[in-house]
Amino acid sequence: MPTFETVRHVNHSPERMFDLVADVEKYPEFVPLCERLVVRQRRVDEEGRTVLIADLTAGYGPVRETFTSMVTLDRAALAIKVEYIDGPFRYLDNRWTFKPREDGGADILFWISYEFRSRMLGALMGSMFDRAFRKFSEAFELRANAIYGVSA
Repeated sequence: MPTFETVRHVNHSPERMFDLVADVEKYPEFVPLCERLVVRQRRVDEEGRTVLIADLTAGYGPVRETFTSMVTLDRAALAIKVEYIDGPFRYLDNRWTFKPREDGGADILFWISYEFRSRMLGALMGSMFDRAFRKFSEAFELRANAIYGVSA
């Protein structure tokens, strides 16, 4: 299964970065390949975490695919977990972790593992997904700078 992992050092607090990543409805405005995101359900679980069921439509050229995920927003732990429910994947697991740095910034850890159901779709989308994941973390950092300002 393809896996991508990165750590991004940013000049914004972990709480601000968590809030920015947790605001999934805004993804179509700045996340590469994300054309549409609809939250179908929002609830708070027994541990006080916000749990979303969301449909994300990704597009690249003529290809459009929509998939459904359960997103668990754990602000107390500064962690976000994305679990696949339905769509073009056989498997998708995604984690975000936000760690404070001594300088007041944050280390953002992004990890994703996935496999397409169709080998043909995997071959078509695989290399493009790798490039997109590399741009995801940069997109969130640029969005944070636009919203919160650029810190020195």
